[in-house]
Amino acid sequence: MKRALGPLAFGLLLLGGWELAVRLGDVPAYILPGPAAIVAALWANVGDLASSLAVTLEVTLAALALAALSGALIAILLAQSPLAERIFFPYAVFLQVTPIVTVAPFVIIWVENVFAVLLILAWMAAIFPIISNTLLGLKSVDANLKDLFRLYGATRAQTVRRLLIPAALPYFLGGLRIAGGLALIGTVVAEMVAGTSGTRSGLASRLVEASYRLELAVALACFFLLSATGLVLYLVLDAVSRRLLRHWHESARTPA
Repeated sequence: MKRALGPLAFGLLLLGGWELAVRLGDVPAYILPGPAAIVAALWANVGDLASSLAVTLEVTLAALALAALSGALIAILLAQSPLAERIFFPYAVFLQVTPIVTVAPFVIIWVENVFAVLLILAWMAAIFPIISNTLLGLKSVDANLKDLFRLYGATRAQTVRRLLIPAALPYFLGGLRIAGGLALIGTVVAEMVAGTSGTRSGLASRLVEASYRLELAVALACFFLLSATGLVLYLVLDAVSRRLLRHWHESARTPA
């Protein structure tokens, strides 16, 4: 709790200075609304924004789960063969460096279901850190331990399950924390590009609609909701990581 006091105090100071500057400068609400106007807009539209946030979260969590499962599986398969890694890993890099907005038009044409479109694009944004970090963890296992498993006649499956996967778990969880934010970013970009609307539109779509209407207080309310969602998602994943690693890995130990 004490660790949060500093950032919280600094944030309140920034918001207070923002509100004061807007009021003293008599800045129009359609140019820059103050925090009070944003809170009022959030309260007035809480039902619609909450339902839109639920849609965005649904896509984000589904994409994150899919990226975690498929990314870990791909990393395990690539770790079994240096040749397979040389052939297929560049395609994982290709997914990472390709801007989502350039792929989105093709996915929208080829896939009819809007949820599937958003899921594919968010998955593309989130999978690379899982593959890269997990593969690094699998390749970082002590060679002496591998030799020991081989000496005792362990099968490949036993070595993977009892040695490689536990050793790669901290790396996987590190990649998962990064992928959580990227899944949300991918969902937001996908919603903006896909132009979803109606009752099943996500929070990013609401943000775009509000900005077109110059309802900047509503647009900024959407922005802060998305930012808060990203922060909460990271904190949850970090807490899960620490809980899984706290008894045996140095990265999760609380400093004295």
